[in-house]
Amino acid sequence: MIEQTLYFEDYQLGHERISTGRTITETDIVVHAGHTGDFFPHHMDAEFGKTSPFGQRVAHGTMVFAIGIGQTASIINPVAFSYGYDRLRFIRPVLIGDTIRTRVTITALDDDPKRPDAGRVVERCEVINQRDEVVLAADHILIAERRDGPAG
Repeated sequence: MIEQTLYFEDYQLGHERISTGRTITETDIVVHAGHTGDFFPHHMDAEFGKTSPFGQRVAHGTMVFAIGIGQTASIINPVAFSYGYDRLRFIRPVLIGDTIRTRVTITALDDDPKRPDAGRVVERCEVINQRDEVVLAADHILIAERRDGPAG
């Protein structure tokens, strides 16, 4: 992990970064099912999966979200914190053997109505597969301190 202090004023609209890849395995799916209790046959039953439109088991959307967001967690910013995620969508299935990466793009910089000494940074997180298809998208809202105190 790298520590990097980025104040609200340091973020730039359109700035993009992309994570390294991670291949999804059967073990990932089994472990996630155990953690969450989601043992639906779409994820766990190979024979059922053969009858689905995808022809095989699919990864849990919540697992793809967790791994995809985890891939972006490489920088610790001591003057910012996560406020949550909006507009989460599972766009395409992720299959065993797919490799995913996460692209993060700054899409909005706004005042924070609750905190005059901070701003809201919206990062569009797109999890993409090995064919560069977006499989999941969500907006991460980050609260970042202002360098010079309250906006005015």
